[in-house]
Amino acid sequence: MINLVVTNLHKRFGGLHVLKGVSFEINGPELIGLIGPNGAGKTTLTNVLDGAIKPNSGTVYLNGERIDQLQPYQVALAGLGRTFQVTRSFRRMTVLENLYVPALAMGREPDRAYIHGKAMEVLEFLTMDHLRNEFAQALSGGQQKLLELGRLLMLNPDVIILDEPFAGVHPRLMEIIYDYIRRVNDEGKAIIIISHQMDSIFSLSRRLLVLNYGDLIADGPPEEVKNDPAVIEAYLGAEEGEDEEAPA
Repeated sequence: MINLVVTNLHKRFGGLHVLKGVSFEINGPELIGLIGPNGAGKTTLTNVLDGAIKPNSGTVYLNGERIDQLQPYQVALAGLGRTFQVTRSFRRMTVLENLYVPALAMGREPDRAYIHGKAMEVLEFLTMDHLRNEFAQALSGGQQKLLELGRLLMLNPDVIILDEPFAGVHPRLMEIIYDYIRRVNDEGKAIIIISHQMDSIFSLSRRLLVLNYGDLIADGPPEEVKNDPAVIEAYLGAEEGEDEEAPA
């Protein structure tokens, strides 16, 4: 059973205290929204979870293994993967070749037949088989988001973090991405979605985590969180135009 335990995470950048004792736990294939006003610490938390930056204190355990001091590729191999708000495909490689790349992180000579078979399964799952020989740079923004999800699926992670998966996506393709997220979740993956699109978050999520200036101020079902006075205050009190997690 999937178990992610985040305990008392603190992260400082000089005198700026970005994460202030964040703690939560994921058990099983939960579908969670991570929200908060600009500057709340969402990007910093994601970067700590995936190993891009190290916390000043606190721990992260995935399925009983401590991962907060591992390198990003080690975290991915341990079972936690993430996408990025700005997609990072290999633009001059084909869609199929992009899916092959995660095999290079396996730390051993890959079984070429297995990797190809897995890539074809992922393409079929994402209904992108017709694009397999297209260069990644030719894909639309939404297709780029799906390709990043496909690369994660090649590693078969237990926990997937999707950073702004709907940003810049055509509304028609957005509905398709919704469907794939639900299907991946139904297949037993825990998913954390970071998004400023509240309609999407409330439509998809069964649980919400709310950050505000580094504090986890709410954790619960969407309807409960929606009416939480602390959450209402955080959003109504946030100043427009703040930059998201500038220190990270």
